[in-house]
Amino acid sequence: MKRLPPLRLLTTFEAVARLGSLREAAVLLNVTQPAVSQALKALEAHVGVTLFDRSTRPAALTDAGRMLARATRDGLGQISAALEDVRGLHGDADAQVTVSCTVGMATYWLMPRLPDFYARFPGTTVNVQAPPTDLPQLAPDIDVAVRYGIGDWQEGVTRKLFAERICPVGTPAFIARCLGENVGLDRVPLIHVVSPHNQHWAGWEDYFRHKSIDRAKLPGPRFNNYVQAAQAVLDGRGLMLGWRSISAPALRDGALMEWPGGAVDLGTAYYVTTPARRSQSCQDFFDWIIGASESL
Repeated sequence: MKRLPPLRLLTTFEAVARLGSLREAAVLLNVTQPAVSQALKALEAHVGVTLFDRSTRPAALTDAGRMLARATRDGLGQISAALEDVRGLHGDADAQVTVSCTVGMATYWLMPRLPDFYARFPGTTVNVQAPPTDLPQLAPDIDVAVRYGIGDWQEGVTRKLFAERICPVGTPAFIARCLGENVGLDRVPLIHVVSPHNQHWAGWEDYFRHKSIDRAKLPGPRFNNYVQAAQAVLDGRGLMLGWRSISAPALRDGALMEWPGGAVDLGTAYYVTTPARRSQSCQDFFDWIIGASESL
């Protein structure tokens, strides 16, 4: 790096090599033509070789000049691109919001609504992350946490989005067949979402306890996330616990239906949390998601 000439000499050389004219280069660089000529001679003295054949009019690049012109053009181009990226990172930092929520919440509730946010705030980018845990937390790189529970978090500012409830759901054909065969919740095939990271969500055991249904055996396929389990339900393999926020679109479309009389309110809800000090874009998202939840 110590052998590199001053950047001013390289930018002058690149302009002359690209334009093929000292005069045009001088106009572009807003300097005098003698200043351009002096810069080229200084560069040749630094490199130790002749870069221009001055026996021609206009002067032409020598082989060494063409070699340096290619390297200079590519190098300055990379530097320019990198500077744009750096400016973009700095300038757009306040125009990005990173949201952490579960896969199910992201897939079935948040992502379908994001087009409305972009329509209102076209200059803001929303990054959605789904952590392994079912209880997303605020972190230095997380601006918004959307999570399920009773809202007793202490960090930042937390607002309730909507109350949650659960109800067994299945395809209309599957539920109709079960009801037609007098198969009740005490015998219906079940689909489970079981994961060491799903510690804060009710399972079938909790559901049957709230419904006072005595069912000792809970057989059925087990999946480690809601998306996989939902596909098994759509395939007609059994019932799963449907959460209002996640199963609502499929219920509206008629792909799923609730088990008649099966809803249970566990006193839980979805909440949104942001840092006490937040950017304008974060505040915009915070206000927007609260408003979006009111349509549920």
